[in-house]
Amino acid sequence: MSTTIIEVALNGPWTRKRQPRIPIAADEIVADAVACCKAGASVVHFHAYDVGTGDQTTQLAVIEEIIAGIRAETDALIYPAIRYMSNSEAIQADSGKRRYDHFAALGQRRKLDWLIVDPGSTNLVRYTDGLLDDAVVDINTPAAIRHGLEVAAECGLNPTMAIYDPGYLRLAHHLVGQNPRLKKPMYRFMFSEQLTFGFPPRTYALRAYMELYRELGISAPWMVAGLGTNVLPLVPEVVRRGGHVRAGLEDFELGSETGNVALVEATARAIEAAGGTVASTKEAQKILA
Repeated sequence: MSTTIIEVALNGPWTRKRQPRIPIAADEIVADAVACCKAGASVVHFHAYDVGTGDQTTQLAVIEEIIAGIRAETDALIYPAIRYMSNSEAIQADSGKRRYDHFAALGQRRKLDWLIVDPGSTNLVRYTDGLLDDAVVDINTPAAIRHGLEVAAECGLNPTMAIYDPGYLRLAHHLVGQNPRLKKPMYRFMFSEQLTFGFPPRTYALRAYMELYRELGISAPWMVAGLGTNVLPLVPEVVRRGGHVRAGLEDFELGSETGNVALVEATARAIEAAGGTVASTKEAQKILA
């Protein structure tokens, strides 16, 4: 029987303008995280926010308050977001250091479990009446990607690597192979319906990734996730193939009236209906050992 990790991505970069039910304040994030862990999540990902402005922040005090609150009530694996950058900032030579300074500080103090790396760049465009109104170019230079993996290696963190298209996976596997000090990565296949990148959440798409996995000889664990989508229809195939699932309002359809706890509960039910079991934190740690 397959043991399936559920990661919950609580809020993302959307702000409440695009995803009105996301938790913003530290106490809201902690409460949502704890409730989601009780519902079956063993990994928690969050974006910290400045309550005064409603914008994202990587201030250590805010992030540490959230982590401490979650750890006080759960044994979940935890990691925050990397620093958001404008396109002009992202192409600078020091962008990797600036993206990951807070991870390095928190990792050195053993506050974290995972570290996020996006091993590529892509256009994030929503299907809207004004197609380009919300368009963003997510830029991650090769040097910044290497820097993130180096921080992961130095701090003993598992890198979780977002795969927006097959090229991301090929580069990620290549760079991971060049750094023997790295802990086992978790590759996260990103699907979407409301945005134009990559594949929609279809079985043929997952099979394509699995065929590339076979060709490259990858043995690392993987999960399905996305932005502006619902990956629940993929769960039976994920369980059959031994993968894992991310749930939560960062990934789910924008403008949703469904909360994080309900999304985790639905994911747990789908895993069990497919014949799998939901992983505890200890089981998740074993999978990534």
